[in-house]
Amino acid sequence: MKRNHRCWAAALLGALALQAVAETFPSRPVRMVVPYPAGGANDIVSRLVSPTMSRELGQNVIVDNRGGGNTLIGSEIVARAAPNGYTLLVVAAGHAINPALYPKLPFDTQRDFVPVAQFGDGAYVFVAHPGAGVSNSSELIALAKAKPGLVSYASSSTGNLTHLAAELFNSMAGIKMLHVPYKGGNPAMADLLAGRVQVFFSTVAVARPHLQSGKIRGLGVTTAKRTPALPALPTISESGLPGYAVSGWYGLVAPRGTPKPVIDRLHVAVLAAVRQPETRERLLGAGVEATEVSPAEFGRLIDGDIAKWAKVAKPLNIVMD
Repeated sequence: MKRNHRCWAAALLGALALQAVAETFPSRPVRMVVPYPAGGANDIVSRLVSPTMSRELGQNVIVDNRGGGNTLIGSEIVARAAPNGYTLLVVAAGHAINPALYPKLPFDTQRDFVPVAQFGDGAYVFVAHPGAGVSNSSELIALAKAKPGLVSYASSSTGNLTHLAAELFNSMAGIKMLHVPYKGGNPAMADLLAGRVQVFFSTVAVARPHLQSGKIRGLGVTTAKRTPALPALPTISESGLPGYAVSGWYGLVAPRGTPKPVIDRLHVAVLAAVRQPETRERLLGAGVEATEVSPAEFGRLIDGDIAKWAKVAKPLNIVMD
C-alpha cells in the first residue's frame, strides 16, 4: 500500500512539474537553428513563420543560421542542446536523406530529435528543355527507354533531393538517365536552359519564371497532389508514373527529452503562423504549401522518408565524408 502511495505521489508531482513547465514556457527568447546559410529556401520559410511564433509565445523567436557540413553542423548543435524548448532545429527533406549518405553521423536522426511541427510541403517540379521533345512524364519515360543512358538530368548536388528524386523516378520507371551534378540549383537550371542537359527536378521557385516564359516545359510536380503554386501542372503520378510522390517538406524538431507540454506549446505557435493568410500566401510564393499536421504525423513522415531514401540511395553507393 505504501509503495502504491509513493508511486501515486511521484506521478502527481511529475504531472504538476510538467504543468508548471507548460505555464512558464517560454520565459526567454527561443533560438531556431537553420542549418543552412542565410538567403536560401530554408532560411526564407523560417523567417516567414518566426514573427507570428514570437507573438504567440510572447518571446522573440530568433533565426540562427548555422550552415555547413550539409546541415550536420547546425543539426548537431541542436541534438546536443538542453531539451527545454529553447533551441530548435529547422529541418527539410534532406534531414531524412542524410542517414543514408553518412555512415557515421554525429547524432541519431530518429533517436536524438522529437518532432514539433511540419509547416510546409514543398513540391519539386520535373522540367525539360524544349529540345528534348517531351511534354509529360510518360513521353520522357518513352524517350529514355528508346535512348538508354543518353537522356541526361541535372541535380543541384550529389545525394540531395534533386538527385534522389530523379533516381527514384529511374527506379520506378525502369529507365536509366545520366546524372550530371552541379553546385546548386541555379547553375543546374542555367545548363538546362542552355540545352546542355535535358531534364531537372527543380524547386518551384527556381523553375516558375522559366515555365512562365516558355523557356522550359513542366512534365509534372513531384507531390502526391497538385500544388497551388503551379495549379495547372499535373503530378508526375498523373502524367505517366503512377504512385510516384516526393515532398520537399519543411518543419521543426527539438532535442530528445523536450517535455511534451513544451512541444505542444511550440506546435500551437507554428499552427498560428501557418494559419495567417499573409504567411500562407508568402510561403506559396516560395513554392511551399502551408501544412497543419500533428507532431506524431510529422514524426511518421520523417521515419517513412528515412526508410524510403535509404532504399533509393543504397544501390548508388553514395558515401559522404
